[in-house]
Amino acid sequence: MGVNLVVAVTDGDWFDTLRHRPDLAEVNFWAPSAANFRALQPGELFLFKLHAPRNVIVGGGVFAYANALPCSLAWQAFGEANGARSAQEMRVRIARYRRADPGDRSDFEVGCRILTQPFFLEEAD
Repeated sequence: MGVNLVVAVTDGDWFDTLRHRPDLAEVNFWAPSAANFRALQPGELFLFKLHAPRNVIVGGGVFAYANALPCSLAWQAFGEANGARSAQEMRVRIARYRRADPGDRSDFEVGCRILTQPFFLEEAD
């Protein structure tokens, strides 16, 4: 029997923010677009790796579910478990990845991949 897992590229700031929060039981691995996510079933492994040049797997979690939410609602639901210290910080990152005009005040819809039992590896590992 095979093991299903996904390895997804993540923002270094998202990782650095969350690895200092071992108290979180779940995190929101958000995507800048609201595209459907059907790669995993609940209970399967979701790993994340950093963008180049770091380019290494740095952690993961157990996939719980995926949905799409406006950025403001994702912040209300998950707060700092979004990997940002504020709603504005999260919004700036989303806008950058969407290549949106910094003056755009839209409440961007984002893809939310909710992971339980998150773990973060030390960079030496």
